[in-house]
Amino acid sequence: MGGIFIQYFKNLFIDTFAQPLWVSTLAAYLAVFCILLIVSYLSFLIAKKIVRIFVDRWLKKTKHKWAQYLVKCKVFEQTAKVVPLLIILAAAPYLAEAQPIVERVAGIVLLIFIAKGINALMEAADDIYKTYEVSKEKPIQGFLQVIKIASYVMIGILIVAIVIGTSPLVLLSGIGAMAAVFSFIFKDTILSLVAGVLLSVNDMLRIGDWIEMPAYGANGDVVEITMNTVKVKNFDLTITTIPAYALISDSFKNWRGIIESGGRRIMRSVSIDLDSIKICDDEMHERFQSIPELKDLIEKDKSLTNLAVFRIYLDEYLKRHPMIHQNIIQIVRQLPPTTQGVPLEVYAFSKDLDWVNYEGLQAEIFEHIFAVISDFDLKIFQEPSAEALRKVADARYS
Repeated sequence: MGGIFIQYFKNLFIDTFAQPLWVSTLAAYLAVFCILLIVSYLSFLIAKKIVRIFVDRWLKKTKHKWAQYLVKCKVFEQTAKVVPLLIILAAAPYLAEAQPIVERVAGIVLLIFIAKGINALMEAADDIYKTYEVSKEKPIQGFLQVIKIASYVMIGILIVAIVIGTSPLVLLSGIGAMAAVFSFIFKDTILSLVAGVLLSVNDMLRIGDWIEMPAYGANGDVVEITMNTVKVKNFDLTITTIPAYALISDSFKNWRGIIESGGRRIMRSVSIDLDSIKICDDEMHERFQSIPELKDLIEKDKSLTNLAVFRIYLDEYLKRHPMIHQNIIQIVRQLPPTTQGVPLEVYAFSKDLDWVNYEGLQAEIFEHIFAVISDFDLKIFQEPSAEALRKVADARYS
């Protein structure tokens, strides 16, 4: 029906502008094009209105939240844009010599709108998927980007085929010869694409993981995983972007295990002055047994040192501390002696994973150590200050 309508107007304008021929033909085609554009635009407005009415009614009836994401990403609006192009393609056979040009232009624009529609659909799929808990463990943004790229490549091939007027199969046959060139030019992109897929499939990285990668200055939480990059929000509120392939080729530390265990590791040591270590005598035994944490734990053993008693005390102190995770290994151990004394290390896990509270707990434990260590006749090794050295020198020469 539309074709008969267009043919009628074309004949009418050719008859009206009969002399000269090229003027009448040009005027006729210009008039037909104008009418065609007006009809296409009106059809777009009507289709857009119908789609909007349909979507509004659907949103009122449906209980699915994903419908809102489809509307938010304008998936349905892309459908309305296709209608006028279909009308133009249907009317193209009635445009005589102009038919090939109109069909090519309309076909290219139609493919562009299809690409936009696929992009909107992928964005909606990603938003819908993020509403589920599994999205934190298995992000699909990288896979969706692969689908986008594949669709863009196919649509690009179709557009080129339309422009040069050849079959897409002819272009596809020549892609194999160009693969080596493209693989060299887009090497980093291809590596990142593969790495992004491997990170997701092997569950090496998730949104919210705390990772540490000093080579790239990253120490914080993963906030985004894409096909090419991983975005990390550091604890100093800066953002670090790491190439995805770097996480495969280089090493990085993922603290997810600590988070899942419900504890955050404390591993810090204090150096004990070797000169202050000695065997406990009877007086020291009596004094140590008056300490609640040691009352029933030590015996009058002449071979027991004050450092051993202090180590037992710290171990019992950690077991009684309400903020130390008791279901994860904890130990107070000696490290190999150095020129700065004997390092005594506290190895335990905090129940509180918050950074501020965790640092506060570490400070509390070691402040307690500094405060009570003199009760065990022990001294912490400390390099002499300049003032102390000056006083020694003054005393020697006075």
